Amino acid sequence: MSETRYDIDTDGIMFANGEQFDVAAVGDAQTPWWNRTLCAVNDTWVRLGVMEGDFHWHKHDGEDEFFMVLEGQLDIELEDRTISLKPNQAFTVPAGVMHFPHARGRTVVLMIEKAGVVPTGD
Repeated sequence: MSETRYDIDTDGIMFANGEQFDVAAVGDAQTPWWNRTLCAVNDTWVRLGVMEGDFHWHKHDGEDEFFMVLEGQLDIELEDRTISLKPNQAFTVPAGVMHFPHARGRTVVLMIEKAGVVPTGD
């Protein structure tokens, strides 16, 4: 499928430092493939993604990518293995590693990435 089906925005930060927010409520209000920056912490972004189905093979040459599943199941296919994550489980994809996320049903994922990362890959 084309990357244009993804509703990904990296231009804005939803919540300022010092502002309280409800991550579950934000996720509940979205439909797949929604992905936004919740907040910035130093030189990183805390992003929330609501996914369903397959993303695509990609990599981030200069950045690690942290995934923590809040709801559903995310399988991250790597070239040599597949990591399966259920709620409250996490995994960091090292910089430069090809990966293919597969959301098994509606899945809500918290991601931590270097500010400025291109979520669809390099």
